[in-house]
Order: sequence, then C-alpha cells, then structure tokens
Amino acid sequence: MNIGLLWFDGGSRNLSQKVARAAKRYRNRFGEAPNVCYVNPNALPNGEEQHIKGVWVRPSPRILQNHFWVGQEAAE
Repeated sequence: MNIGLLWFDGGSRNLSQKVARAAKRYRNRFGEAPNVCYVNPNALPNGEEQHIKGVWVRPSPRILQNHFWVGQEAAE
C-alpha cells in the first residue's frame, strides 16, 4: 500500500464498527473504497486476518492499539 489513512478510534465500538468508520473516512477523503486495513494483532481474535464489510483486516505489529491503517492494496 503506497497511500493510506491512519485512523484512531479508541471508542467502545466493536472491531467491525471501527473498520467501517475508518473505511468511510477513507472513501470520503480519496473517493474510493479501501480494500485493506492493518490493525494491531491484539485487535483480531487469534491474531488472524478477517474480511469485514469488503475490507481485509490484517494484523501488523507496527500498528498501535486503536489505530487503523486503511488503504488500497494491489491484487496479488
């Protein structure tokens, strides 16, 4: 991912709601929907990636708690 948006959400919402809010902000800012979101591994059950509302949520130890790095990643 070359361009992304770093989003902080320390609220009490669940992970799905937080990812949806970050993705909405990305769409509003860049005019396209993100397809990937990196989160701290502790945010994911068993630290494994999930697919939430059209966005792959992947663990990254570089991401701080309650932060979301959303953007578009090229298809493999």
